Amino acid sequence: MKIAAQPSHPVPKPGVARPGARRALLWMALFALLATLFALGYWPRHARARRLAAAAQRAGQQLPAVAVAEVKRAPAEIELNLPGTVQAWVETPIYARADGYVRRRLVDIGDRVAAGQLLAEIESPELDQQIVEAEAVLRRTRSAAAQAEAALAQARANMELAEVTAKRWQILVAKGVLPKQEGDEKQAAWLARKADVAAAEANLRAAREAITAAEASLQRLRELRNFRQVRAPFAGVITARNVDVGTLVTAGSSTAVREMYRLAQIHPLRVHVSVPQSEAADIRIGLACEVEIEQLAGRGFPGRVTRTANALDPTSRTLLTEIRVENPTGVLLPGMYATVRFRLQRAQPPLLIPSGAYRNTEKGPVVAVLRADGTVGFAQVRLGRDFGTQIEVLSGLEAGQKVVTNLSDEIRPGVKVRVIAPAKRDLQKQGERP
Repeated sequence: MKIAAQPSHPVPKPGVARPGARRALLWMALFALLATLFALGYWPRHARARRLAAAAQRAGQQLPAVAVAEVKRAPAEIELNLPGTVQAWVETPIYARADGYVRRRLVDIGDRVAAGQLLAEIESPELDQQIVEAEAVLRRTRSAAAQAEAALAQARANMELAEVTAKRWQILVAKGVLPKQEGDEKQAAWLARKADVAAAEANLRAAREAITAAEASLQRLRELRNFRQVRAPFAGVITARNVDVGTLVTAGSSTAVREMYRLAQIHPLRVHVSVPQSEAADIRIGLACEVEIEQLAGRGFPGRVTRTANALDPTSRTLLTEIRVENPTGVLLPGMYATVRFRLQRAQPPLLIPSGAYRNTEKGPVVAVLRADGTVGFAQVRLGRDFGTQIEVLSGLEAGQKVVTNLSDEIRPGVKVRVIAPAKRDLQKQGERP
């Protein structure tokens, strides 16, 4: 009879767990307990952190949103564009110097003439008659002068005879040959002849002065006869013509006298501009500039400052400035509207901020400055020129500071703000320069 082999490990009884399984179950229970404790501690804190973050985000969204711009310094060189008026270098009215009728008219409006060129001829028969009368007066005065010379010669001869007679009578009276009464009579006759000589000399001087006056009068009339030919005093262009053949003209230049022509010298030309007070100190004699005419496709003409008024207009607070422009081809005309471009160098360029970055108050303009802690402070400023998108700040700010560009009633001193990025268009505006 065979006996069955016994197993090396005892077979566990049903319902009794092995020691290894109990340990595994123990570890699993411990892990589950730790996981439960972690979940119970982590999730409430995580939820609380999320709630705090959401509250902080909601609080941040409630702060005033502002856009800021950096305060920058303007460039040292600026371009100043000013309107100007083109004027002739010399423009003068031409009047008649002799009375009469226009015999010939040789030029018309728009004609270019040279210096000394004949413009018109005047017919004046009255002037010819006046010359004939003046010549007759001169001949009469010369004849009167000749008579005065003859009378003077006769008076001198009578005086010499009276002198000789008086001296002889004095000798005879002294010897007692003749009575003293006759000697006194001869002495008186001699003195009378001296007076006749003085009178004759005076008459001769008057006659000679009359000759001088007659000659001057005749010369004046002859000069007026030369003025019957009206000539151009300088080279230029005829801008006005007010007479025609047969027109009666009168010598003179009063308001009641009609001017014959108006002559303008257009090479060179002068341009008058009014410079604002803020740039008046930078305008100096010899400063180069450029003159542009819009109708000439933006063509530039070099110019140079020749003189200034050296005083500001009390009404407009501007400095009248004169610019010389060469015009050899005559393309520029007097009366044109021009734009004068100056390039000015500034030793201390002002600061620039966007035009919407200031607010007018009772104390003057103020600017909201963003501080390092995110709060806003207001600064009193003094403004300069307005360039449209930007404006100059003369005092009150420093370069590098940041100013609020969208001021509103919510932005007050000490208020904390939330900075938002400006739009691309705003960035382009802030980058613009005058």
